[in-house]
Amino acid sequence: MLRAKKNQPHESAPAAGGESAGAKPASVAPAPTAAPTPASEDVEALKAKAAQMEEWKDKCLRVAADLENYRKRVAREKMEQAKYATQHLLMRLLPTIDNFEAALQHAGAEQNPDSVQALVEGLKLTLGQLRAVLREVGVEEVNAEGQHFDPQVHEAVSHLESDEHPAGKVVQQLRKGYKLSDRLLRPATVIVSKGKPQPGAAPAEPAQPTGESATSAPAES
Repeated sequence: MLRAKKNQPHESAPAAGGESAGAKPASVAPAPTAAPTPASEDVEALKAKAAQMEEWKDKCLRVAADLENYRKRVAREKMEQAKYATQHLLMRLLPTIDNFEAALQHAGAEQNPDSVQALVEGLKLTLGQLRAVLREVGVEEVNAEGQHFDPQVHEAVSHLESDEHPAGKVVQQLRKGYKLSDRLLRPATVIVSKGKPQPGAAPAEPAQPTGESATSAPAES
């Protein structure tokens, strides 16, 4: 019997050179091009710009340091100013205190009746000196006597019916007010008229002064 022939492969072997018949050739990457060398003029220009940037950086740092020192100095000066803002005023008030002390010592040493009158005159002079000091620093009195009631500078504690004063007129000033330039330090405490009494109406009781002008009633035993 004849031996069966070996099965022949259905596909032909690849052609020599590793490429099959009809295959496209592989693409070849382009060779890298060399980077252009910067000219010496460009290098010098870059160096000059870098030096200029470094100079501006130093200037900015110095300006920032100067600004921080300025802020600290201003804050320190503000603290000192707030702490000693009243120094000038107190220096002007010290002679007034000396005059008060001298008047009291003189009144205690003298035993004749004339010493009382001398004390009163001395106190009047000292009070005038104190008012002069206050005027120098811009303090003005708000005197409401005989004025129409002004809620901007007056504080009404009571209203009374009056035949002599029209409605809205200040009947009595219990305590003076004071202003510092255009700022109100303390309003004047006043009693304001309600006008003529109405028929059949009970008369209103006068109000007692409040605050510094109030006087304490004696305690009952």
